[in-house]
Amino acid sequence: MKLSARIAAPAAALVLAGLTATACAPQTSDTGAKGDEKTGTLRVWLFQEVGNKPKQKVVDAAVAGFGKAHKGAKVEIEYIPVETRAQRVKAAFNDPKSAPDLIEYGNTDTAGYVKDGGLADISAEFGAWADAKDTDPTAKQSVTVDGKIYGAPLFVGVRALYYRTDIFEDLGIEAPKSQAELISAAKKIHKKKPGLYGLAVGGAYTYGAMPFIWANGGELADGSGSGYKAAINSAKARKGIAAYTSLFGDSNCPAAKCAAMGGNATVTAFASGKAAMAIGGDFSHAAVEAGTVKGKYAVVPLPGVAKNSVAPAFAGGNNIGVLKSSRHRTLAVDLMKALTGKETQAKMFDAMGFLPTYTDVLAAAAKKEPFVEPFVKTLGAGAKFVPASPAWGQIDSSLILPTMFQEIVSGRKDVAKASDDAAKKMDAAFADAG
Repeated sequence: MKLSARIAAPAAALVLAGLTATACAPQTSDTGAKGDEKTGTLRVWLFQEVGNKPKQKVVDAAVAGFGKAHKGAKVEIEYIPVETRAQRVKAAFNDPKSAPDLIEYGNTDTAGYVKDGGLADISAEFGAWADAKDTDPTAKQSVTVDGKIYGAPLFVGVRALYYRTDIFEDLGIEAPKSQAELISAAKKIHKKKPGLYGLAVGGAYTYGAMPFIWANGGELADGSGSGYKAAINSAKARKGIAAYTSLFGDSNCPAAKCAAMGGNATVTAFASGKAAMAIGGDFSHAAVEAGTVKGKYAVVPLPGVAKNSVAPAFAGGNNIGVLKSSRHRTLAVDLMKALTGKETQAKMFDAMGFLPTYTDVLAAAAKKEPFVEPFVKTLGAGAKFVPASPAWGQIDSSLILPTMFQEIVSGRKDVAKASDDAAKKMDAAFADAG
């Protein structure tokens, strides 16, 4: 199961968007419930955060409100460890009697969980829900498979460009406004200050590389449902791959050190003062604030190819879904609304810093906390999502894209060969997924 959330840090949270556990549930037989009980106990599994008490307080308030409106219904919340989440969900899908009614899950898992028969289609209820009308389109996409809705977004996470204001001022450089300026600034900084990475990049940082591909007009794959075909080797995608991999080497981030780095390592490099720039998430803010660069950095949207444009960012985050096996469907949907509604998301932002998935609540959060503004701008410019295919889990866990980047930066393959090979592996995964 995939958690596309936050970088582990002192007040931050679980894991980097790229962390994957491969033991997802196999396809199950009919796990649909046979009734819809209006009383009884609802069981909910939520993720255990590094600092969980603030989250628990917000959840408890939402549950209390739900309890007042639903006499005869009780709620049991269990915070499950990240390390065992895949096995727990797999067991829940295969044994409906012991399964919870609702689960929190990483948003890249939606298609896989739908294929596994684990999540309930709540399209009708979502469509009639007043709050849902203000859901950010990319967040809504993360709960949508083949036009049907399978849960509600809980929070969204996007990345932007963190940069050292003191170093930029010292060298007379302005914050980059295009991809070419970004690459140029990174190399200039490393040349002037060889002890620093100009821009910390990682060969295993898939979600940091994706904006380069998307900004150049490339796609990971084309199609929908079971009809996806890899597009990572298209001419436009190759332009983006070439731009990203040009940042590896002695002119910016030496391949020997940077090829194996993931997103966590690149943000840590920035926070500890070893890099002048890094691509980090809103969820990286606490880690950077806890580092040696506190008070000496700013954040702007990651620039696109055209001057003053914004590169599309990957919209990570988590959702809450109702299990198909729940015997309390109506109650479970109402509880899902309580846990993911506007009021709760506003409180969760205050408590944990998680970005709301509603456009109006997000705008209010940006006014309250200035550090959120570049991430809101990034979302507003149009974030993107991974292919809504159950194959994505396999593509991600088998490290197809990191392998491609590492083959290029090590010099073992050129962009054309490496992207062709990656496309073949992606197409095999799409075919296997049906």
